[in-house]
Amino acid sequence: MQRKVYVPGIAALLAALLVGCTAGSGGGDESADSKPGDTGSSAAPAQPGKYRTLPEPCGEVEPGTLDAMLPGLKEMDTEQREKAYEGTPTVTYDTDRRVGCSWKVESSGASHHLLIDFERVVSYDGAVSDDDRATEVYATKLREADLSQPAGSGGRESDDSDDSAGDKAQGGKSAGSATRDEDDNDKPDKGGKDGKSTKGTRAEESGDDESPATAPATPPPGLEPRTLDDLGEEAFLDDALTTAASATRHRTVTVVFRTSNVIVTIEYDEQPGRRTDVPDSKEMQDKALELADALAGTFDE
Repeated sequence: MQRKVYVPGIAALLAALLVGCTAGSGGGDESADSKPGDTGSSAAPAQPGKYRTLPEPCGEVEPGTLDAMLPGLKEMDTEQREKAYEGTPTVTYDTDRRVGCSWKVESSGASHHLLIDFERVVSYDGAVSDDDRATEVYATKLREADLSQPAGSGGRESDDSDDSAGDKAQGGKSAGSATRDEDDNDKPDKGGKDGKSTKGTRAEESGDDESPATAPATPPPGLEPRTLDDLGEEAFLDDALTTAASATRHRTVTVVFRTSNVIVTIEYDEQPGRRTDVPDSKEMQDKALELADALAGTFDE
């Protein structure tokens, strides 16, 4: 009778010990597998940019804005005007990264050209955020425009000197201007019968019956190329006048601003039909800045 009591107890004890050893061995393997994963996730990647897509640029400018910036539209018939409103998309290879649109309209008094460009900056460095990379791209554009950050702004310092920025305020170098006649700055002014002047930065009254310039050749104080405080996260405006004496005065106003990881560029250009006419800085800047404010608003929605 006693054997029948103890033998089953010993068998149960041996079975329990065997199960316990097996379970302990399996738990140890799972713990070892989880450690490499925990160690590898300790370094968090840099934050992606706020914007993952870009707007359709040719549809971002209102017809009323185009009417104001491109006066020649009002001289077109209805069919031509509707076609001109559509604009011409910029050819790009990755529309998720960069898109643009341009309009060019001739009028009886001048030709006008408008370009808008949206660039979505992406950092391929896991340690650098998209916003930080966009800030670097913007800084490059700022240097190319020969502009430096204002003192105390906390932004990047430009390698350009204050003298360089001063030259721009007098109609000097600019990234947005296609041609220059800088050597003429050292030559005396001469007016001949053909009305030509060797002074590239001044539109003088010629010897014939042509009218003198209708606007100053250089931006007045307060309208010189400058950084802007109330547009996007950082912004600047450039104003460049072509100074070739043998050509019409050709002004380009450029506004560039950054919002998160998107950089927006506006180029507004006017070339008068008369050689002695000079496009007005204030009028062009006001129109370009109004458009910039409207485009910035689309990113805040």
